Amino acid sequence: MPMTPAPRKVAYLLKRYPRFSETFVVAEILAHEAAGTTVDILALRPVAEAYFQGSIGAVRSPVTFVPERPGKAAHLWGLLDDLRQNWPAAWRALEHAEILDPDDLFQALWVARLVRERGITHLHAHFATVATTVARLVSLMTGVSYGFTAHAKDIYHDYPEDQQLRLKLRDASYVVTVSDYNVRYLRESFGADAAGVTRIYNGLDLTDMPYRSPVGRPPLILGVGRLIEKKGFDVLIDACRTLADAGLDFRCRIIGGGERQGDLERQIAQLGLAATVELAGPLPRDAVQRWMQEAAVLAAPCVVGADGNRDGMPTVLLEAMALGTPCVATPVTGIPELIEDGVSGLLVAERDAPGLAARLRRLLTDHRLRETLAAPARLRIEREFDIGENAARLRALFPALAAEALPMRRAS
Repeated sequence: MPMTPAPRKVAYLLKRYPRFSETFVVAEILAHEAAGTTVDILALRPVAEAYFQGSIGAVRSPVTFVPERPGKAAHLWGLLDDLRQNWPAAWRALEHAEILDPDDLFQALWVARLVRERGITHLHAHFATVATTVARLVSLMTGVSYGFTAHAKDIYHDYPEDQQLRLKLRDASYVVTVSDYNVRYLRESFGADAAGVTRIYNGLDLTDMPYRSPVGRPPLILGVGRLIEKKGFDVLIDACRTLADAGLDFRCRIIGGGERQGDLERQIAQLGLAATVELAGPLPRDAVQRWMQEAAVLAAPCVVGADGNRDGMPTVLLEAMALGTPCVATPVTGIPELIEDGVSGLLVAERDAPGLAARLRRLLTDHRLRETLAAPARLRIEREFDIGENAARLRALFPALAAEALPMRRAS
């Protein structure tokens, strides 16, 4: 009687899990589970955040926190000996790993042993930095396949260390990124090594995100995101000063925390906006969404940072558009693929505070324009950003879920 092939098992390899700002990862895992695919979640770094998405409690997939470094030298040598005995070809494979960071190597050795113990046959990483570094090393050592999703900072940021992105693109079974803009950039930058990059948008579970008309909402501007350069909140505060000088009655609430909080607090004080602009700090996702449905407009004045860091396609824009809140944003990276100016939102040039103020004023004062933009925006999200459909497209790239075990990859 022929033996039934062992089911293939997928693991998600992430730098940190859970992360408050990475709602798309949780949504993706939940969509896999809803389709009957449970994944092992492997986290490489601890989490130091006060708030998490409520949806994390619905995740059934097991989570394993990978030790960052060996407690004792004997632990590392034990893992190396395990590698030597169980995957002798891996020694030759590691010759092709190029630069090896000792901590990355240790975590890869630890994950490699877990791969064998749990029967994991495919790794999917999010972000092309440390998670994909470790996934590639594990693949070289064990022969299991890996793929990854590239987002924005991991593509554009000027890192001090070589991230070996070309090698990761070359060796992966597939590479996904979150915008057509990213696809073009990777293909232009890496040529044949990026020829197979596929665009799959991040998605939302729309079942608990009802559309509500923005007509009749109070004159509240909402900003949501980490308080870092690429979010452009300093430009938003300057725009608020312009609106206040014009005598407009409004409030602005910025939700999030980050390294630029002190700078933004000083800017608010210097411009005399303490009674108008509030830095509300980080809030749970359900509270953020409640504020979204109170706001007349969401502002996302994203910029390209001095270090090249930029947003790919901010999830906050997807959520606001789904909930019926009209958006004003900048045409950075993939945002114009989401917002068509004058149809599903308004666009303004980067760092253009007067232009941003003008567009915010239109939406604060014109209730009909809000509805004119918000309704098509919701339809856009339903058509292109449904997490069930987009997660299914990603699963289709995973190796088959029932197949014979992969042979050991031979080092050349």
